[in-house]
Amino acid sequence: MSSSQDKSPTQRTLGPLPDLERHLPVDWWRTLFNAVYLDTDGDVVENSEITKHEVDRIISALDLKQNDHILDLCCGQGRHTIELAKRGYNFLTGIDRSGYLIRLARRRAKAAFLKIQFKEGDARHFSLASNSQDSVIMMGNSFGYFDNEEDDVAVLNAVKKVLKSEGKLALDLTDGDWMRKHYEPRSWEWIDKNQFVCRERSLSQDGDRLISREVIVHAEHGVIADQFYAERLYSKERITQLLEKVGFKNIQHHAEIEPDSTRHEDLGMMARRNLITALGPVKSQQVADKSRPLRNISVLMGDPGLPDTVKLGGKFNEEDIATINKLKSALAELEGYKFHYIDNHATMLQSLNKIKSDFVFNLCDEGFMNNATMEMHVPAFLEMQGISYTGANPQSLVICYNKAIVRSIAMSCDIPVPLETYFGPDDQMVTIPSILPALIKPCEGDSSIGITSKAVVHSAEEAIEYIAGLREQLPRSSILVQEFLTGREFSIGLIGNPSLGLSPLPVLEVDYSKLDEDLPKILGYESKWDPNSPYWSEISYKKADLDEESQRNLINWSSILFERLGCRDYARFDFRADADGTLKLLEANPNPGWCWDGKLNLMASFAGQTYSDLLAKIIEAAERRLRLR
Repeated sequence: MSSSQDKSPTQRTLGPLPDLERHLPVDWWRTLFNAVYLDTDGDVVENSEITKHEVDRIISALDLKQNDHILDLCCGQGRHTIELAKRGYNFLTGIDRSGYLIRLARRRAKAAFLKIQFKEGDARHFSLASNSQDSVIMMGNSFGYFDNEEDDVAVLNAVKKVLKSEGKLALDLTDGDWMRKHYEPRSWEWIDKNQFVCRERSLSQDGDRLISREVIVHAEHGVIADQFYAERLYSKERITQLLEKVGFKNIQHHAEIEPDSTRHEDLGMMARRNLITALGPVKSQQVADKSRPLRNISVLMGDPGLPDTVKLGGKFNEEDIATINKLKSALAELEGYKFHYIDNHATMLQSLNKIKSDFVFNLCDEGFMNNATMEMHVPAFLEMQGISYTGANPQSLVICYNKAIVRSIAMSCDIPVPLETYFGPDDQMVTIPSILPALIKPCEGDSSIGITSKAVVHSAEEAIEYIAGLREQLPRSSILVQEFLTGREFSIGLIGNPSLGLSPLPVLEVDYSKLDEDLPKILGYESKWDPNSPYWSEISYKKADLDEESQRNLINWSSILFERLGCRDYARFDFRADADGTLKLLEANPNPGWCWDGKLNLMASFAGQTYSDLLAKIIEAAERRLRLR
């Protein structure tokens, strides 16, 4: 990345605000917990002596045993879990919504040679087996983040579900009554030699939550964050009543936790906390069924017996058949499943009715009858038949099929996008691009149809010629003229679902270094479909070497788009930097390529996963979503 990318970009700030609550995002917790959080708030307790003292309290209060199964829910960077592992506790799991903090926890555990399972997940419905945990701990005031108390109840119900009969809960929670009277309305402090934070706080209109605002300023780069968050203020009586309502018993309030922080500044919500323990309800003993029947899965694919205008030569070729065979071999390695392959579109319904599968693995990205414009018809057909399936639903596919709509949604989320001009299919006049070189491409479609090496134009004449060619090739398609981004290009792969946790794969970078300098550096039609093209042979891919902030932004932006665009189970998002190093969205892929040599599998390989591992993760993400539904 260019040197400008290494700097913290100046952020928009809202100035003085009379009402903090009005500017509070409902889902502020989705993006707050990052490297900036560790500097401004997490550092209060990012201290080994504080952590050791708190773990002493947990062990004593819950009477933990070395072989207990312990879940650290909302584990953050994993400080309590890692300390427990150092003390010889063997069965530890940490779950947190923040992908950044989970990755940090994994790195720290790996550096200390500790075996801990860290997973991304939403505290209201995370993926752990029922009756599997002896104890659950929620430390560091990680309860009460949600907009409604019903969501807090959902968290406690999720905890109750995973606890064994009379399992134990430890809850480290701000003393709400004390905080209402003693919070600091305004404060500021230096958090290191270059950055300081200004804080504002006020009670919500109903007095139920404390709203906080933090403006973080870098001495050279200006404002780098202007963020809001809120936490519900539970009194001892109120949290006791809530626990009892959910079904917990033997609720005890232990001595208060007052961190002896080395920061000696504004401690915020961490200033005075209560340690509360409780027992879950008695559960009847059930013998687990270890002989789960095989899951029957129908795999829907393109029809090799039909023409396919997207492919070179207009039909399935040897490379396509080899790719399908590698898919079948990889799926055959998965235990507990039986796969049935359906690739005859004329008899698709009869085949589905005959097999009676548990759900469909939808890999038919060619579209119904190999018509790329009918990709969304396949899940629509399945929904009409009441058949569950993996991947995006029809609405998501329709939205993502139109690149201009995706761009508009990204802009509404403050995600950077290229400069762009839109031409409808009936527009008679064409405005010459104001920025050259420019990239010209169809507004609708995927698989790089209509994007060739000549799509990058350097003059008005080239632009007019290429647009005329597109009009002839795709007469009813709208056309986009974008600034041509010349910087580094990246892909982000996400597996999971927003409500159950999204797991990012390692970031992939496109390597154009071997491509002829006279050829524009793009992933166009030739790179995907023409083995004789230099784009096919000279472009390669590698694990991206990115600074922390850029990687965090890419994953956060992709996670936001995943949810806004209605993606499910897996998706890929492509970004590219402009000449100044500013990263911008290229496109969203709700049902990205599943091939063994595709980007998604390459990203999985960077994490040491096999092709079978990747396919299993997608299937498991769909299974968890379908179980929740």
